[in-house]
Amino acid sequence: MLKTIIIGSDHAGFSLKNKIKSYLESKNYEVFDAGTHTTESCDYPVIAKSVAQKIAQNAYEYGILVCGTGIGMSIAANKVKGVRAAVVSDTCSAKMSRLHNNSNILCLGERIVGEELAKDIVDIWLDSEFLGERHAKRVAMFE
Repeated sequence: MLKTIIIGSDHAGFSLKNKIKSYLESKNYEVFDAGTHTTESCDYPVIAKSVAQKIAQNAYEYGILVCGTGIGMSIAANKVKGVRAAVVSDTCSAKMSRLHNNSNILCLGERIVGEELAKDIVDIWLDSEFLGERHAKRVAMFE
């Protein structure tokens, strides 16, 4: 099944966002780039909110946000009802954020995670499926 992905970044995550986008497209994923499209300084909450709203509306299956650390993007995205944005900087957390927390937005920090690790994180995150069962009850409590 083709997974649809929306990706966005601020200026601090612009380079890594573009590398991830190209990587996903090379693997035949459908990727929509929500911006930013330059390295000019911009406000990350605007991008995070845009991506989060699309995820909450089920316009895309998965979202990826990149800023300097991933933290600001996750805080902003998590303000949108129905969004479960996880800041991840290792493969174990990527997997667990999907298995137990059913995260629907992955947040990465360009200043924290290198390109190859980011690709591994993205692969594991996209390939991991929510376990449901006892975790579903807990995820429902987020709302």
